[in-house]
Parts: sequence; structure tokens; C-alpha cells
Amino acid sequence: MSPRQHPATAIATPERRERSGAPVAGDASPLEAGLRSLVDRARSRPDPTLVSCTVPVPRRDPIELFAAARSLGLDPALWLAPAERFALVGIGAAWAVRPTGPGRFREAAAAWTSVARGALVSGDAPGQRGAGPLLLGGFAFAPESRRNGAAWSGFDSAALVLPRLLFTVSDGNAWLTASAVVEPGNAGSGAAGRIVAGLESAWAELDRAGVSVPLTPAVDMLQATGIVPEAAWQAAVIRLAGAVGRGRVDKVVLARQVEVSADAPIDVPAVLRRLEASAPESTVFAFSRGPRTFLGATPERLVRTDGRDFRTVAMAGSIGRGSDEEDDARLAAELLRSEKEREEHRVVVDMLRETLGPLAARLDVEPAAHVIRLRHIQHLVTLVSGRLREQAGILDLVERLHPTPAVGGAPRELALALLEEEERLDRGWYAGPVGWLDRRGDGEFVVAIRSGVVNGASASLFTGCGIVADSEPAREWEESQVKLRALASALGRLP
Repeated sequence: MSPRQHPATAIATPERRERSGAPVAGDASPLEAGLRSLVDRARSRPDPTLVSCTVPVPRRDPIELFAAARSLGLDPALWLAPAERFALVGIGAAWAVRPTGPGRFREAAAAWTSVARGALVSGDAPGQRGAGPLLLGGFAFAPESRRNGAAWSGFDSAALVLPRLLFTVSDGNAWLTASAVVEPGNAGSGAAGRIVAGLESAWAELDRAGVSVPLTPAVDMLQATGIVPEAAWQAAVIRLAGAVGRGRVDKVVLARQVEVSADAPIDVPAVLRRLEASAPESTVFAFSRGPRTFLGATPERLVRTDGRDFRTVAMAGSIGRGSDEEDDARLAAELLRSEKEREEHRVVVDMLRETLGPLAARLDVEPAAHVIRLRHIQHLVTLVSGRLREQAGILDLVERLHPTPAVGGAPRELALALLEEEERLDRGWYAGPVGWLDRRGDGEFVVAIRSGVVNGASASLFTGCGIVADSEPAREWEESQVKLRALASALGRLP
């Protein structure tokens, strides 16, 4: 159902109220009335103040709302968890933090805590996850990007954005949150009116720009070129496997970048719709920066927090899908028996125990790995959950966990040093943490794998493979091809 079938009733402008036959004078909507009250309070303060008001609204399709915002050049963000019936669409920026360097997680957390502490907030639906002022965004894989890849132009080493308008869907209900930062000099009786009018105008424009995004097959033929040739990449696998065998490291994850192109501009909203349909158990995400959109569908959660409770997952060890149910089961059994894949998985589980154990009053680790089936691949998975001794903001945990051995290697610093020597690409936000956090410090971050950057008629796709002592170069290459197909199949058809 398109946005035009769900009129934007949250902010009722005088023109809309006249059309509906409702009285104009004194007939402010709940959002308008709430914002005016908050702005009036904020403008008397000596410091800039975040004001944020949340109201229930009719449900809209998140991908179509993202598409409408993108068509207006508003650089939207999308977070979509189909299996959980949960979605966020962030539009515009009321405030943002873009830290750099090794302290970027702590810097971002401190800046957001300072802003949120003095915020004036109304209607943020306590108990409703994702409703209210929150930050959406992510971090590059490395603190300082190599910046040798044009794919990442416009993407900072970290960017967490407080949307001007945030649309939240949870279990069939929907909310709209409007946010603004009121400056100390924003005085006068017209201040509230100007801020509310700007938000009204933005929401009304999104309503007029209704975009339909049906589920359609990917028909464009793609041309693909690897940044590093197959022979050179496999030679790097041999060298890294040798480093593991000599005891230098336990595991290293070697990434690949593939450039694809189509005859016409790639339809980003259509790609997101296909990812939603083909990977419902994954988290679909998208962040637009001008002409470029970083998007993907990742099955790997980094961490989710709710107060002192947390959840994460160890996901490492892979095998392809079979031709039928019986073949799938045979391959899953092979995956569970494989010493190489189990060793790769064990490294990740051990890291989670070592990292979270000292912080946890309770740590629950599944006794054995199990297999999950995705559209193109099967993975070994171990669920981990628990309760922290003290409540910590989610960015504190993200900093401790990133990068996991599933995307970097172990021991972490030694593995990353080897990748500096062997990986000839700029990972940018690939395999970095992307997600959201609310004003209480709770939220969710995932590992941005199965991802790529779309720019017009071209895209840069990324994937990686865990290398251990008995890794076989040809098999690792084939595994990387399978992982690439998860996203490439949503963009078009490869030869």
C-alpha cells in the first residue's frame, strides 16, 4: 500500500483542517500542540535544547516512505527487521555526531548523553521500543579509513544522526517522532511556529511524494569485476593460512570487493523490497548520502540491549544451500562435522565469553552450535545472552565487541595488522557496526555484512571469508561467491 493511501494526519496544517471540514482556530494536532509547548519551554533556556514529541500515526510502508524521502534528496535511513515486525525510517537531521579516531565510540556516547540529558520530550511511548528520539547510523570498520576507495565518498568514519522525523513500526503499531534543537537565541513568540511549520512542511512534502515500491524480479544484467583478481586473492589466502598454521594468529577474515554495473540506474527501493522478501530473518538496512546508498541484509547481530539485559550471537562457519531439503540437511550435517568450520566458530564464541564474562552477572551461552539456513548459504550459530552487572550504554558494548573474530580475526590486533598487509581495499562501513540507540542508551547494532554501496548504475559489493590453518583457497573463493550472490541477486543478474 502506497503512502498516498495513508494521509499524513500527525501534523494537521490549517489547509488540511479546512479540507477535512474541521475547525481551524485552536484545532492543533497533538504533535503540533506538543511541539509548541516544548519549544516555548526550551527557548527560555541558556543552552541549546533538544525538543522531541512522539504521537501514534497510521501505519505506512517503511520502504515506500524511505523511497519518498530519497526522491526528495533528504538522505534517509532505513532499519527493517521483517521477522520482528519492526522498522525505523529516519528523515533529515536535527542533530548528529561524527567522531573520528580510536575514541569514536566513547566520543559519540558522551555527546549523545549530554544532549539527551537536557532534552524536553513528550509522548515517547515508554515500553515501545524505537519510539521517541534516537540516533541512527554506523561506524566504519576501521577508526581511520584508508580512503583509497571512491565508493565511500560521503560516508564519515562514524555518523550517528538524530532524525528530524522518525517513523517507527512495531508489532503493527506506528509512531511519528519530530525533533529539533532549539538554540538559546531562538527567542520571540514566533519561534515555536517556525519550527513546527518546518516539520509540517517536511511531512506534508513526503505525503505528496508518495512512491509505490512493488516486489518485482531483478532483471537487469550486471557486469562484475573483482578489485583483486582470483589468483591474487587465493595467494593471500595461502599466506594467511600459513600465518595461522605457524601460530601467529588463530583466524583472519579476508575481504573482497567486487564492482558491478548495469545498463540503467539501480533502483534502490526495489533492491530493498527484494531483500525484505528474500531475507526476512535478516536485518535490512540502508543509509543514503547524496547519490550513494550503503545497504544490505545482515543475519549477524552484534549486540542488543534493554536496560541491563543483552543479546548477541556468534556466527561463523559456512556452507552452501542444497538443491532440495534432503541436500540441505546433508550439507548442514557436513558443516557441523567440519573441523575447519567448527574451529572458526569456536574462536568467535570464545571471544564473546572473554569479553562479556567480566561484565555479566549472568552469561548464557548455548551448549552447542546449530545451523541456520539463509537463502544462499547456511551458517553455524551460537546464541549468547545475559544480564550486565551494571547498566552500560550500548556503545560501550559495541566498542568492546567490534570487530568480532567473524569479520576481523583473533587475536584482534595481530589479525588486523595482517589485513593491513594483505587486504587491498577500503572496507569503509562494510563489516562495521550499524544500528540505533535511544536516549536511555539502549538499542541494537548489527554487523554490516552482505552489503554494498549503490551509486547510480554501479555498485561496490563486499564480502569476507574466515581463514584458518586448513583453509583451501579454491573453497574460500567459492564461499565468497556464494556470499556475494545474497546481495547481487537483489540488484540484478550476474552472467
